[in-house]
Amino acid sequence: MTPTFAVVGIETPQFRCPPLWLPVFLLWIPVLLLAPLIFVVLLAVCIAGRISFWRAITAFWAILCSLPGTDVRVSAENTRILVRII
Repeated sequence: MTPTFAVVGIETPQFRCPPLWLPVFLLWIPVLLLAPLIFVVLLAVCIAGRISFWRAITAFWAILCSLPGTDVRVSAENTRILVRII
């Protein structure tokens, strides 16, 4: 399953942002429009690096499908950032 939303939250001692829900599924529109160019560039990189084109496609798809459930929390100097992909 591909990711649909990303939740981003920022918290500092002076400011607390409510969690922002960003619709990741809207990124599919430009990706679909640029798909022919992306495939040509990926094919050229695979040929130059002597990597199987289908294996590269499979790896990218596996990474994309494993993104839901990712939860990243970063804290530094009283500032906290949360990024969650749903």
